[in-house]
Amino acid sequence: MKKLLDHINLPEDLRQLPAEDLRQLAQELRQFIIHIVATKEGHLGASLGVVELTIALHYVFNTPEDLLIWDVGHQAYGHKILTGRRDTFETNRQFKGLSGFPKRSESPFDAFGVGHSSTSISAALGMAIASKIKGEDKQHIAVIGDASIASGMAFEGLNHAGVTDANLLVILNDNAIGIDPSVGALKQYLTNVKKGTERQDNIFEALNFNYSGPIDGHDLPLLIKELKRLKTVKGPKFLHVITTKGKGLRQAELDQIKYHAPGKFDALTGDLPIKSKKKIPPKFQDVFGETIVELAENNKKIVGITPAMPTGSSLKYMMEALPERAFDVGIAEQHAVTLAAGMATQGLIPFCNIYSTFLQRAYDQIIHDVALQNLPVVFCLDRAGLVGEDGATHHGVFDLAYLNCIPNLVIFAPRDAIALRNIMYTVQLGIDFPIAIRYPRGRGHLLDWKKPFEPIEIGRAVPLKTGDKIAILSIGTMAKTVEEAIINHPDEAAISHYDMQFVKPLDQTLLHDVFTNHKAVITIEEGTLNGGLGSSILTFANTHHYKLPIKTLGIEDAFIEHGTVSQLLALQELDVTAVQKTINDLMLKLNNG
Repeated sequence: MKKLLDHINLPEDLRQLPAEDLRQLAQELRQFIIHIVATKEGHLGASLGVVELTIALHYVFNTPEDLLIWDVGHQAYGHKILTGRRDTFETNRQFKGLSGFPKRSESPFDAFGVGHSSTSISAALGMAIASKIKGEDKQHIAVIGDASIASGMAFEGLNHAGVTDANLLVILNDNAIGIDPSVGALKQYLTNVKKGTERQDNIFEALNFNYSGPIDGHDLPLLIKELKRLKTVKGPKFLHVITTKGKGLRQAELDQIKYHAPGKFDALTGDLPIKSKKKIPPKFQDVFGETIVELAENNKKIVGITPAMPTGSSLKYMMEALPERAFDVGIAEQHAVTLAAGMATQGLIPFCNIYSTFLQRAYDQIIHDVALQNLPVVFCLDRAGLVGEDGATHHGVFDLAYLNCIPNLVIFAPRDAIALRNIMYTVQLGIDFPIAIRYPRGRGHLLDWKKPFEPIEIGRAVPLKTGDKIAILSIGTMAKTVEEAIINHPDEAAISHYDMQFVKPLDQTLLHDVFTNHKAVITIEEGTLNGGLGSSILTFANTHHYKLPIKTLGIEDAFIEHGTVSQLLALQELDVTAVQKTINDLMLKLNNG
């Protein structure tokens, strides 16, 4: 039997196939995705679940003239393969390779760049309105998951679309799971709709959408028939499609959470590699997860909140141990922050755990609902800094800067797992201000990290090494990079190193000492240079009329693409070799000056 996928370079090739061949193509496309992701890693389950829907959409609609938007983008691997990127798909998520998400600059078939959820309906509606204004006859399709449609922004888009006559088709890919299982009343409503037990008026019809479904999202003939019909229906339309995340790979269907992005696995059996029993340092997220349980068991006021990331944040440990005090609120970052603010007014101690890149979605709530009222909410920002292969949509490099300008808010970055534990312990003893604690994706370097708790003095930096020429001021886990850069350095004795710990408030007593007793200063942070630690140190020096040369190291003023963290750190001149070169160049200037 000849391989059909080998001859599909663009959707126009797909449309030449007889409908009866599409089932074979779906099987080949699944196997192709499984084979590549098994060796190159990436997001698996979501794309396997929409193989038939992907084929049907490109078969029925005239993409890219008809505009197709995939919400989030985890589900778009099949779309990429069918739209001219089959032969380069093995570079997916690799440095200089394809993006793991739809990206407008990568292909005309990627109508909108997506990486954060719940943007598709608003974007597609904007395109549909634009088409009407320009007198163009186009179709506009948004494919959104049941977890994403529960987000406030998705409802805002639906609410507006329902009072327009825009040519918009919203397809709900309902598989009852995002990364973790979907939660909330809307999830229960959709479950009842699928069971046929929902007696209430249809929510989507009430919003003036022409509703159809639910239908089997793996039934290609039925999908094609219904999509062709919907092409002829005017105004906003809503198709409810039922799929199985991980469809076609038994393990991915059985363990949908683990196989969302499983890492490397056996393409033939689907099995994950057996984990080594060698003791390794924990992930920072697990340090948070284990520590909050330890603290909450002794402090009844502690509550945990996460917007749809209980596994990714490791709040799942608290949800299992203390389910009545740990809350997954769904993809609803704004709600998560203001929910925490409400809890704080009543004397609870809310730990609101949100990925750094996703807290951006709740910026007004941080300012207006938390900081303005000076409420003691504890923000735990996971995935701060460069996150690697997820790329520009997911790097947590802006938090130090976008939080730094907010009054009342304290900003802390632990250099290791012990510091993360200790700051969590400190804040639950009682604070009268909000605080953001930011830490990176991945593992630290300490094996023996479960030390007895010690309180941390707010705003106090930690001297790690003293010298008399160059002072290096680091924040967060960059301390380890600095330590490796100066150990055995020819000028090691002349170099001081301080872990600032707090970007806000700065340890001004220590800084006065630093600027009085050194010849030059280097700052280093795994965050954007504009507005972060380096900017604050420059402001301090200017305010107090210090004339020392100051070199700031951090993320350049650009969106950083995808690659391994080590590749990206080297690209940003934040690896050990680059830091050593900075020290050498500065030391040479000082010695020759």
